[in-house]
Order: sequence, then structure tokens, then C-alpha cells
Amino acid sequence: MKVSVVVCTYTLDMYEHFREAADSVLAQTHDDVELVVIVDGTPEVYERVVEDYGDREDTVIACNDENLGLLASRNCGAELASGDVVAFIDDDAVADERWAERLIRAYEEGDAIAAGGKMIPEWVAGKPSFLPEEFYWLVGVTHRGFADGPGEVRNTFGSNISFQADVFAELGGFDVEIGGRKGDKNLQGGETELCARMREEYGQGVWYDPEAEVAHKVFEYRTEFRWLTDRAFWQGYSKRAMESFVDDEGGEEGAFLRYLTTSATPHLLSRLIASPSVSGLQRLVTLYILTALVGFGYLYGALDYSA
Repeated sequence: MKVSVVVCTYTLDMYEHFREAADSVLAQTHDDVELVVIVDGTPEVYERVVEDYGDREDTVIACNDENLGLLASRNCGAELASGDVVAFIDDDAVADERWAERLIRAYEEGDAIAAGGKMIPEWVAGKPSFLPEEFYWLVGVTHRGFADGPGEVRNTFGSNISFQADVFAELGGFDVEIGGRKGDKNLQGGETELCARMREEYGQGVWYDPEAEVAHKVFEYRTEFRWLTDRAFWQGYSKRAMESFVDDEGGEEGAFLRYLTTSATPHLLSRLIASPSVSGLQRLVTLYILTALVGFGYLYGALDYSA
């Protein structure tokens, strides 16, 4: 079974990180992998990619005429892909060498129509001691409480997800109206909408394999408290926005909220009592602050989308 992996990039500032991502795709243990590179409207980057990868038979390279955004670029990559499965990874991530092998196993040994894996952190500037693992999802990393092990979930991260190519095409790909910015509102969750739509259409979610790992580079700015609080607010807003696109109210968000209140908070509190520390107190306080900001963002989105 052939897998086409789409990597989108657009700036020279990220080029060396892109190369690590692309090289990790080409170094997979699975023996039938195609790399599809979409340069989002930057000729200088396109020239560099062609210079470094243009002579490879297992690589397809294209450049958008203008900057279209991540979701539109992913759709362009899927259209050019020739694989039975189309997978996605970002240009700031590095795939484990067995990543594609693990994803393909979900299709060949199960009845998956989509499969994804675990995002692990690569702390570029060090791990922030105040950030609880329950909120690693804010920095694009699989959080504590996401899943107990392999099984079906609504969606995995967009940098570690794949679909049967015909299913992706029949669904029309990612909804480009979701990604990017709406004024000063940073909407997220293109993969959430697509997978919710897939579940409505096919009655199946994404098969999650925690051994299909992709490392996500967490740059310094993503570990700043101010950035994380802003991200939490707009993630809450995005969760409400998703409900205006698909019938996916409550669901996994409600289950995660119950996990925070019934498991995560008591766990952090008991550890703090057993072994008092400044960092432990910071994590507990941060958990409450980020939970509240997600809630405020959701309420703001409810008002905005009901207007």
C-alpha cells in the first residue's frame, strides 16, 4: 500500500526545519512512500526545494501561485498525491522512522478509513515547568488524558493524520473557510471539522496508534505564558466555531472537561500535597487559568456565532 505524505511550507526562515521534516518522510521503514511538497506561494522557497529534492523520483513538488494558507495547500497536495493513503505532517515536525509503517498497519490489518498517531514534544528552548501535561495540546502535542491506548478517536493532530485517498477526495478535503484568521480571531481545527464530517458520512472516526509518533518542535515563543493564554482563549473560540460547521456539540470536549475536573485536578493537588513545590503549584494554577480561558473563548464564540 502506497502512502503519499504532504508537507507544506512557505518561508525561508523555516527551510532547515522543513528539510528535517522532509528527510524524515524519505527515511521511513515503509517501502512505498511518496513525498509531496507544496510551497505556498514563495518562489524562493520553491527554488530551494527543487534544488534539493527535484531529482528524486519519489518526490512531487509544486508551488501555489499565491499564498493560499495551510488547509488549501494540503488540499492541493492531496490532489497531486498518487498514494492509496494520503498523510499530513507539518514543516516543524519530524516523523519517527516507523511512522508510515504504523499508519499503514491500521489500514491493512483493520478497517480504518483514517489513521493518526501521537505527537511528542521536542522542546527547542526547554520544557516550561508551569505547563501541565493536560494542556500540551495548546503547543501541538498529544496531552495527558487524550486516549488510554490504541483505538478510535474523533481526530488526531493535523501534523499526524492520514486518510484513505478516496475517502479524503469524496469528503472534498479540508474546509478552507476554517483555517487562518478571521480579523483578529485565530481559528483552528481544520482536521477536527473534516473528521467530524467524516464520522457523519461514514460512521467512523480516526484510528489512533500511539506508536505512530511524530515529534513537534515547540519553539521558545510557544512556551511563553502570554502566548499560551492567548492560544487557550482562541482554541475555546474555535471549538465553538466548529459547532457551526458540523453537528459535533459536546463530544470529546465534554469528556475532556470531565477528565480535568475529576482526574487531572485531584491528581495535581494530591502530588502537590505529597511533595510541595513551586513548579507543582504553578502547574495547578495554570491548569485552572487555561481551563477558564478556554471556557471564556467558547462563550465569546457562542455570542459571536449566534449574532
